[in-house]
Amino acid sequence: MAHSQRRVSPWMDSDLDMFRDSVSRFVETEIVPQDEHWRKQQNVGHAIWRRAGEMGFLCTDISDAYGCPGGDFRHETILIEELIRRGLSGFAQTVHSIAAHYILNHGTEEQKQRYLPRMARGELVGAIAFTEPGAGSDLQALRTRAERVGDNYRINGSKIFITNGYLAEILILVVRTGTAPGGKGLSIFLVETKDQKGYRVGRILDKMGMKAQDTSELFFEDLLVPAANLLGGEEGRGFAQLMSDLPYERLIIAVAGVAAMEGGVEATIDYVKQRKAFGKAVAEFQNTRFKLAEIVTNTHVARIFVDRCIQDFLDGKLDTATASMAKYWITDLQQQVLDECVQLHGGYGYMNEYLVARLFADARVHRIYGGTNEIMKEVISRSI
Repeated sequence: MAHSQRRVSPWMDSDLDMFRDSVSRFVETEIVPQDEHWRKQQNVGHAIWRRAGEMGFLCTDISDAYGCPGGDFRHETILIEELIRRGLSGFAQTVHSIAAHYILNHGTEEQKQRYLPRMARGELVGAIAFTEPGAGSDLQALRTRAERVGDNYRINGSKIFITNGYLAEILILVVRTGTAPGGKGLSIFLVETKDQKGYRVGRILDKMGMKAQDTSELFFEDLLVPAANLLGGEEGRGFAQLMSDLPYERLIIAVAGVAAMEGGVEATIDYVKQRKAFGKAVAEFQNTRFKLAEIVTNTHVARIFVDRCIQDFLDGKLDTATASMAKYWITDLQQQVLDECVQLHGGYGYMNEYLVARLFADARVHRIYGGTNEIMKEVISRSI
């Protein structure tokens, strides 16, 4: 939507307007110029993480008691919006935030003090490692195992599709401990990766979209991790810890979905006004006007829904079913809206140099990660 048409969210205020301006400046000066290079090398490097930390743009919704900026979820939302509406998916600050929240919500006081300030400064890039070659949405099928050896745990196994995996310096690593079946036997470890014997990063995976994002395979071969790094200090809590943080993750994906739609629609409106066909602007054809009416309406409705979910989250009222609704419905709609944006661009919509092509390719995974949309429907149906 042309900037003047973009809905102003009811949770915005003048302080957040100033914050948005500073985020937008940071993105335009420090991320946009490097995006093409990052897409070619398949990762954004560590320097931008350190810089974002210096600027106070990491872990924005975590208390200053842990060396973080001390804002709330609205600050995270603004970061997501300013990155994703420009098609900038390489700098995965969202995954870093989710990783930090596992430590905030489930870590011991000592773990919070040890890791959160360093994550806020961008000294430790966070990643979440639970997906395996044989286990995705079905967390209970995980096989990576940790065995107690004195004051340490020995970890063996592998992970795949790990966002921030190549650059990761702190892993939220989900493993099996003990002999309890299914979810009961899962635990989470905080693994610092630097100079770790027995830790190996595999290749950066060649994906359909998100080309600048370092999605990787990880391997653990007799990796020794101190028992003090067991999240929360108690075995067998992993499944409960994962479940309690899912609404946060799913809301983030929904916010990104709306931001992508808004960015795509805005670019499409600009394009059809300038592009000529048969002697007049493409925007003047009735089909174009009707298609624009549809995608603007869909994007507007999605924005209103996600704004409501953001407010519910701020009020401590966002439940798992509603977060799952937002994730599944918005990401399905995102794909439809961006498909129309590509179509309205004609052949140029298929070119990676155009924003809508990148947004369309990036969008496809939103229906898969964070729990597939089929799993979302299962979660919703159980609440009915």
